[in-house]
Amino acid sequence: MIKKVILLLTISVFVSCENEQKINSFYEETTDNLVAYVNPLMGTDSSFDLSNGNTYPAIATPWGMNFWTPMTSKMGDGWTYKYDENKIRGIKQTHQPSPWINDYAAFSLMATTGKLKFQEDERASWFSHKAETVKPHHYKVYLASYDITAEVTPTVRAAHFKFTFPKSDESYIMLDAFFKGSMVKIIPEERKIIGYCRNNSGGVPENFHNYFEAQFDKDFELNHTWGDDWKLVENSTDNEGNHVGAIIGFKTKKGEVIHVKVASSFISPEQASLNLNREIGSDTFNQTKQKAKDSWEKELGRIKVQGKNIDHIKTFYSCLYRVLLFPRKFYEYDKNNEVVHYSPYNGKVLPGYMFTDNGFWDTFRAVFPFFNMMYPELNSQIMEGLVNTYKESGWLPEWASPGHRDCMIGSNSAPIISDAFLKGVENIDVQTLMEAMLKNATVSEGRPVNSTGRAGLEYYNTLGYVPYDVNINENAARTLEYAYADFTIAKMAEKLGKIDIAKKFYKQSLNYKNLFDPSTNLMRGKNKNGQFQTPFNPLKWGDAFTEGNSLHYTWSVLHDIQGLIDLMGGKENFSNKLDHVFEMPPEFDASYYGFTIHEIREMQIVNMGNYAHGNQPIQHMIYLYNYAQKPYKAQEKIREVLTRLYSATPDGYCGDEDNGQTSAWYVFSSLGFYPVTPGVNQYVIGSPLFDKATLKLQNGNTFTITAKNNTKSNPYIQSTALNGKSYSNNYIEFDAIQNGGDFKFELGNSPNKNWGSKLDNVPYSLSTENQ
Repeated sequence: MIKKVILLLTISVFVSCENEQKINSFYEETTDNLVAYVNPLMGTDSSFDLSNGNTYPAIATPWGMNFWTPMTSKMGDGWTYKYDENKIRGIKQTHQPSPWINDYAAFSLMATTGKLKFQEDERASWFSHKAETVKPHHYKVYLASYDITAEVTPTVRAAHFKFTFPKSDESYIMLDAFFKGSMVKIIPEERKIIGYCRNNSGGVPENFHNYFEAQFDKDFELNHTWGDDWKLVENSTDNEGNHVGAIIGFKTKKGEVIHVKVASSFISPEQASLNLNREIGSDTFNQTKQKAKDSWEKELGRIKVQGKNIDHIKTFYSCLYRVLLFPRKFYEYDKNNEVVHYSPYNGKVLPGYMFTDNGFWDTFRAVFPFFNMMYPELNSQIMEGLVNTYKESGWLPEWASPGHRDCMIGSNSAPIISDAFLKGVENIDVQTLMEAMLKNATVSEGRPVNSTGRAGLEYYNTLGYVPYDVNINENAARTLEYAYADFTIAKMAEKLGKIDIAKKFYKQSLNYKNLFDPSTNLMRGKNKNGQFQTPFNPLKWGDAFTEGNSLHYTWSVLHDIQGLIDLMGGKENFSNKLDHVFEMPPEFDASYYGFTIHEIREMQIVNMGNYAHGNQPIQHMIYLYNYAQKPYKAQEKIREVLTRLYSATPDGYCGDEDNGQTSAWYVFSSLGFYPVTPGVNQYVIGSPLFDKATLKLQNGNTFTITAKNNTKSNPYIQSTALNGKSYSNNYIEFDAIQNGGDFKFELGNSPNKNWGSKLDNVPYSLSTENQ
């Protein structure tokens, strides 16, 4: 019996080791194929009522000017691709950053056979996810209603389509130029369709157009167009109106392939043609596809992660893919190969970079800090784009798509600019950007939309807060975000030697204290007369706050956590308050909205109390345990969020993904740290998810993170070492990463309450900077 047990144990150990070797070797063998791990369908199982990401499969190159995506929903529906729908209406060029912002400059291609069907409901084809290939660089689907396989692969400003037809005397490809103004012209002798679309959801000048050109590799046997109200005009070559489209027809043999090369431009038809010839030219479909794949491998390969859980690796690269999509390149290269852009602010074609499709309320938190760590050259171009936006519109953007949009709150261009400058991003027009930041903080007249500049500025600059009772919504949230923005302005001014400006804005950054209610230890709206709002329900979403309640926004003192700790009466009270958010039931008051908004429902269903990770204002909150000298509490909760609230599946997020921000939280946190305070040169340490992560930095250095004894049950840090030396701070500095080296964690299944727990170990706070 004993011999049998020994034999079984030996076999078990051998099989276990062999399986682990297989897992590790599988990882090693596929490190040059990181795209294989990415699932662009992550987050697509969403709806108005419940967001599991509110994403669509973006078939694109990193930061591409144009994305492509299959349409399961009607033209104009912000939820363009719903995972649980089963018909495709076309594959469209899209620029949509969010379903709430919706799309602009969209048009689509679709192929059919048999009796001509071109209206979007009629032409829609049944499809199955079982016959669908979705990768960042390649989309392929079987259009079952027509026995056609449709494929697309992208470049930055163009795309290559491949349609494989059955034997049919009635095969069609149609280009739908969408509503709100469009034109198509078929040129049979050149096998070409040209035209423009003008659809948008706001934020465009009067002369806004997206010019397109589609080149085919087969002669047309018929050509029709349609005009407004889906009126078919047979044997026509051009049409213009509110909503028009083009249809071309062929006879096809079984398995016959028709290719379409498509490009567009916001500048001119000639520029669209130039973009097409430059980015695809004579390339085959496979060549275009390989180039698109290579572009993703290059960027994904900047970070290599290794671990025993393949699902975690898939989730990591699926999230990293999302981080690398926005902001969108909104510039082109002219005939002299100079960078130019159509301005979505004044309608002119001007030199220089332009980026768009970004809500800084979301992305200042982790997306732009990620760029400063891994992509400073890109962020240098983005900063030039901000300078151009300011010069062309008179204001910095806060939500751009493609021009200024009235969405969200805050003054979050300031931390984005300040963090880039303070992190050493080069070639920044510092003086112009400083001028623009100060205008945001001091001028209220002439704001193009309410979200640009600072709503309630006069009140904030005189009273030290935006009052609750002066008809400015989300006033407490605005006050807290303005105060943090003031801190980042002060940090930048200080480094520039503008001492008087720095002193002024450091003082204003303490305005968060004006909303702290000591009777509840919470932030609370305050009336113009200095009295707190009554009645007060800390569970009430909206009202004085933005997509959250007082339990969420109380922690939005990113620059002075120690100051908040002091207001709460010390670290124990602070830590207990954090605990309470997680331990209480997911109760809420939705009366401000009149219905339960999706952000509330997403908090309610994940069983983490009132912690609402699916929305941005609270995503830094777990890391605040480090400031209270209890980092072990952060470690266990971070690991829980990483492993329970994210997965590379259609329902893989716990709320809106939002231009890469919710994904950037995962990317940072799985590496083992997070930028709680952009504008400060520190990342707060959490709990690394992977056995090993290697960061290839843009300066040529390599930073390696390893985690010994890293298992599901071992989230707790036992010790850390930086470049071979024992390290006990519960934060790591930006320069330590940029200088290259190695950071080693030893993990365990029980908290080491001594690690990182001394007062000297905690991260930066303004209140302790000069102590």
